Amino acid sequence: MNDQELRAAVLAVVRSIAPELDAERIEADKPLRKQIDLDSMDWLNVIVALRDKFGVDIPESDYGKVQSLNAIVAYLGARPAPHSPD
Repeated sequence: MNDQELRAAVLAVVRSIAPELDAERIEADKPLRKQIDLDSMDWLNVIVALRDKFGVDIPESDYGKVQSLNAIVAYLGARPAPHSPD
């Protein structure tokens, strides 16, 4: 999966938690949670949904590394998934 496909898949996951997401307005290098006003439970749901979708565990110690769309794409792209994405 290339970065563009990964980015689209990440946005689809986030949209499943926050259907009001307007992907056109997302600034890829800014904290995603603040841009779409997700509370801590919604953000945890995003992290879990990313794990489920991509098969990549994101430990709590790495949450700071996955704040922006660019950071999420880089993080997921740098880790081999134990199984293929759905």
